[in-house]
Amino acid sequence: MDIRQQVARLVGVGVPARAGMGEDEFRALAGGLHGGGIVCVHPSLVPASVLAGLLERAGRPGFVVEDMTDLADFEPLDGLQVPERSLYLLHGVERGDDLRGWTPNDALPAITARGRTPLTISEGISWLLQEPDRLEQNRCFMCIGSRKRGPRGLDARTPAIWISRGTGRDGAARRDAPKVGWCWAGNHHTWLGIASAAGRS
Repeated sequence: MDIRQQVARLVGVGVPARAGMGEDEFRALAGGLHGGGIVCVHPSLVPASVLAGLLERAGRPGFVVEDMTDLADFEPLDGLQVPERSLYLLHGVERGDDLRGWTPNDALPAITARGRTPLTISEGISWLLQEPDRLEQNRCFMCIGSRKRGPRGLDARTPAIWISRGTGRDGAARRDAPKVGWCWAGNHHTWLGIASAAGRS
């Protein structure tokens, strides 16, 4: 989809309302965006926790796991340059299937060595708003570009997006829904890739 089509899709799923603005005002935010790429919503416009609710799969809305009430505290890693504008472009996105089974800690230097950049959680959600079919059973992904800082360094969790099985605190009504949660940065997950992009603009 071109930029205009992507912006129209964001309007259609309700992003302007979550941003507290009219549709025309929202469309104007895309002014100056050119070329190919995924249109991303900056968390300063709509927080990731709110944006997650606009995801949909199997007729069920996305959600954030109950034990991640601090999602807003997860910020881009040092050195990861996110454009300071409400809507921006993410180029050359990959789900990172080849990195399934890698820990986030091990994957980060491998991604940067390829000249790529890990996705933030807002970017991962934005990508799925445009291309929801990228979220598949056993083909989900982590967004290790977002981490929470603390007095002792980085929090041990890294955000991820996968498909709920409707068990535990998720509840049966959320079965098959897109789920924003977290994984330990030092753990291996054979069903989670580690998403990255060629760049941003």
